[in-house]
Amino acid sequence: MLTRQRKELLLARLKRDGQIVARSLSEELGLSEDTIRRDLRELAAEGLLQRVHGGALPLDPPLPPSPALGNFSERQQISSDAKPAIARAAAAMITPGQVVFIDGGTTAVQLARALPPTLRCTVVTHSPSVAVELAEHPLVEVILIGGRLFKHSIVAMGPAALEAIAQIRTDIYFMGVCSLHPESGISTGDFDEAGVKRAISNMAQRTVVLASPEKLDTASPYQIAPLSQVSAIIVNGDAPETLLARYRELGIDVTKA
Repeated sequence: MLTRQRKELLLARLKRDGQIVARSLSEELGLSEDTIRRDLRELAAEGLLQRVHGGALPLDPPLPPSPALGNFSERQQISSDAKPAIARAAAAMITPGQVVFIDGGTTAVQLARALPPTLRCTVVTHSPSVAVELAEHPLVEVILIGGRLFKHSIVAMGPAALEAIAQIRTDIYFMGVCSLHPESGISTGDFDEAGVKRAISNMAQRTVVLASPEKLDTASPYQIAPLSQVSAIIVNGDAPETLLARYRELGIDVTKA
């Protein structure tokens, strides 16, 4: 049984039974108890359940899902007013000569549009949409990462993408996420996409999360990284300070656009 299948089964059992007893489930499924416990630890780190001695319980209360889990066209309609402002604030963080990784997603496309025509830098991206936006920029060098097209986010993924990502060190990674939460960290709705984003972040000196308002204090199934991996968050100007204070307390720079 694949890891993803085991985790989906564990979450289904937790929803059905209201608890998981690692020893009983390992005997029923013919899996080692260590494997079950490891999966439970990872699911707890992703904010999907509460680890207890001998098994797991549901989160109380459960974290709300992110509306950003919809398809690309649906996500273009969410927070359409906030995204250009977030993009402009992100563009202002880039200095001439830097090597910058711009993620996929709707806010990332807005960021590409916001780069001033006088800016000279290198943009690395696995998003064809971002690359096309920068095709006519006079001074930006574009490095496009290839691989299998993940249609949900319109980005390249797979072994070829990971191999190329591992060879490019960047100054800033502007990351798009489905969810952001003080305890559950940054997360997204696809297991493989989470791994790609994690690899990009590991190669960047700074990771800056572009967080339109619907993504704050929500959780998606697959954790990318804990918030300790995040240098800064850019949010819309209307985001309430009571919500942002929890992120500032973790030492993260929060910019209101």
